[in-house]
Amino acid sequence: MFTIGDFARHGRVSVRMLRHYDAIGLLRPAHSDPRTGYRFYEAEQLARLNRVIALKDLGFTLEQVRSILDEELGADELRGMLRLRRAELETVMAAAAAGLAQVEARLRAIESEGHMSATDVVIKSVPPVRLAELSGVAASYEPEDVGPVIGPLYEELCRRLEAAGVTPIGDGLAYYEDAPDGGVTVHAGLQVAEGAEGDFDVVVLPGIEQAATVVHRGSMDDVLPTAQTLATWIDTNGYRSVGYARELCLEYAEDPAKWVTELQEPVLRA
Repeated sequence: MFTIGDFARHGRVSVRMLRHYDAIGLLRPAHSDPRTGYRFYEAEQLARLNRVIALKDLGFTLEQVRSILDEELGADELRGMLRLRRAELETVMAAAAAGLAQVEARLRAIESEGHMSATDVVIKSVPPVRLAELSGVAASYEPEDVGPVIGPLYEELCRRLEAAGVTPIGDGLAYYEDAPDGGVTVHAGLQVAEGAEGDFDVVVLPGIEQAATVVHRGSMDDVLPTAQTLATWIDTNGYRSVGYARELCLEYAEDPAKWVTELQEPVLRA
């Protein structure tokens, strides 16, 4: 048998934790000396201790751990709990990955400050375009707020176009407006022919007489350095922005790293 101190060392837990597990009936010692109160554990109990720690690390409460180990829960209930915990962890991981991407984009923007950019900015006119579109509201124009809104909009728009038997005739185009109650209205559109009808809005987006344009390569989650390059060019070349940049999808692939998007920001001479 192990003393409580030895058992704690072998199990890589504290003596205090073992006493707590004993108090709540989660892991009782194999033997307690009635005279001294000393607790003793058997080697076989390490297996239960290891399971307790593993289930705790998965996020289960001690009450849930006890129910699982004492077989008060059926296999279906246990599977359901584990699937729920898996979904929670996947959500946390996705949020962490998105946060990391935002930090990396900010770092790239900072590192590019003061350096000559290889990105070419061109002033040109943009013609009107007919779009089938769906709209939603994002908290801001930042990529981390726009991304979760625009992706589902495009997925739903494609589904509705297919249901209506409408085939897009051109590239995707996203544009933005200030929302009435704050935030930004996101418009996700695909170019369609005249007469297209279905469960979506059809608009003719006016042309832009003067647009400062730049090509961004890669995921739109990483657009910040390109957008800042465009903003710096506009300011240093005697123009001023008069609206949000449109985003014309020139190339789309399953891998976002292969996307090619043209930013089209309406400008006037300052």
